[in-house]
Amino acid sequence: MSVLNVEKPAFMAEEDIAIFEDAVGKFFDEHASEATVATWRKNHCVDRDMWTKAGEAGLLGLSTPEQYGGAGGDYRHEVVLMEQLGKKGVDGFGASLHNAIVMPYIVHYGTEEQKQRWLPRMATGELVSAIAMTEPGAGSDLQGIKTTAKKAGNQYVINGSKTFITNGQTANLIIVVAKTDPAGGARGTSLIFVETDGAEGFERGRNLDKLGQEAQDTSELFFNDVKVPTENLLGTDEGQGFFQLMSQLPQERLNIAVQGMATIERALELTIAYVKDRKAFGKAIIDFQNTQFVLAECKTEATVAKVFVNHCIGQHLEGKLDAATASMAKYWVSDLENKIVDRCLQLFGGYGFMNEYPIARMYKDSRIQRIYGGTNEIMKLLIARTL
Repeated sequence: MSVLNVEKPAFMAEEDIAIFEDAVGKFFDEHASEATVATWRKNHCVDRDMWTKAGEAGLLGLSTPEQYGGAGGDYRHEVVLMEQLGKKGVDGFGASLHNAIVMPYIVHYGTEEQKQRWLPRMATGELVSAIAMTEPGAGSDLQGIKTTAKKAGNQYVINGSKTFITNGQTANLIIVVAKTDPAGGARGTSLIFVETDGAEGFERGRNLDKLGQEAQDTSELFFNDVKVPTENLLGTDEGQGFFQLMSQLPQERLNIAVQGMATIERALELTIAYVKDRKAFGKAIIDFQNTQFVLAECKTEATVAKVFVNHCIGQHLEGKLDAATASMAKYWVSDLENKIVDRCLQLFGGYGFMNEYPIARMYKDSRIQRIYGGTNEIMKLLIARTL
């Protein structure tokens, strides 16, 4: 049980989930040691063979049906993976985006041919995926994208640029959000897959230098008359992209909340251990009332957030999680994550400012949580529409 002492909900306490959690933890202990992750941070990219190792271990396609090469699990298994990534400090491995964002688009909206063509290779790690939404001039405003996909016979010709794309240097299967009808507004947006191997006109830009998430490859992507077959349109009809995106965003935002809770719990565990061991003025830091009050507040707020996130997971498993509630989870937990990590860092004193200490890296890595998946300001707008 974690430092929060929050009892697991029944749906997360089943024996098979506990066995899976143990297996995931052991996998990361073996293949993502502290030294290995430090190398990833230095290279600004996870080793490519990490994907095939994860595929061999059955960690890719966790909630993808077995008939398409997946593990045949459900969102609970994705939660376990995300929690273990956070609790083990495995920076940069974009498996949750691959598993719980990109693959569900194909499962829910892809044709049978698309499912057979891509999902089995995604489950082995042969294909690494990304989703290219954000552009230099369009972030949360998805209707403002400029990338186009013009139909020419049995092909689409894609032109445009994307930025801040997670897995961008590694991915060889990319969902591109593009305008198939520039005058069609939301109904003019489509999702089109680009298989990058041998794709003429496709270019990867810089592996971007970021404040945090240093082990994660985050890239610019350029499309200059990139031709793909019309069968790479997600689904069968053009103009469904905006609907597809809006339908999947609640899960993406819940993912961010789950990841944030894992970081919060790890920050508290590391900090409590540190203040019990570290001494100042002749006594342990934990014995100072200020330390006790700070950590008491952090634990209380984290406990409330954990209960809410568990509720959201349960709602999502039942197909009842609405966009506003997912937005609440995303903005509330990411705000709290930044607040708690900052307060924990303060208790480390000068050591908390040193990159060799995990709390310093967590401080940097947490900041993006309030921005991607839709900024927290956008989350509040979505919630306000329900008032």
